[in-house]
Amino acid sequence: MAQVRVALALLLGSLVAGCSPPHSPTSASLCNRLAATTDLHVTLMFGLTRPDGRPVTDADWQDFLRTEIVPRFPDGLSVLPAQGFWRDRDTGRTDSEPSRLVWIVTPDRTDLAERIEAVRRAYRTRFRQQSVGVSVEQGCSQF
Repeated sequence: MAQVRVALALLLGSLVAGCSPPHSPTSASLCNRLAATTDLHVTLMFGLTRPDGRPVTDADWQDFLRTEIVPRFPDGLSVLPAQGFWRDRDTGRTDSEPSRLVWIVTPDRTDLAERIEAVRRAYRTRFRQQSVGVSVEQGCSQF
């Protein structure tokens, strides 16, 4: 489990540090034509079932969103319902559960990894989760 965390931290760190592949000439040209800025697209993946089988209720989720995520990402984000599939680290069994995806489009700032990890840690602790998934991609956006 510690090795997985280290690998994810290294991956996240390298992406945040700008080590991800550059945009293709076609996508860079499109970004320029849209007057879009280079940024990162962060997706966080939250399971909504506790280890004892009880659900993370909508009220629980809304409170977590309001107190933990929005204050760390006040410029905006999107929340999408999902059905997640994952392999339990203890049993090896693949299972599924209702989930939420939080999509954040953000500039690459020095404190970004710290803010992401604070959200992930808070959710794992509050709802006794094995993990909170994260995916980071380089992109461009215009709002």
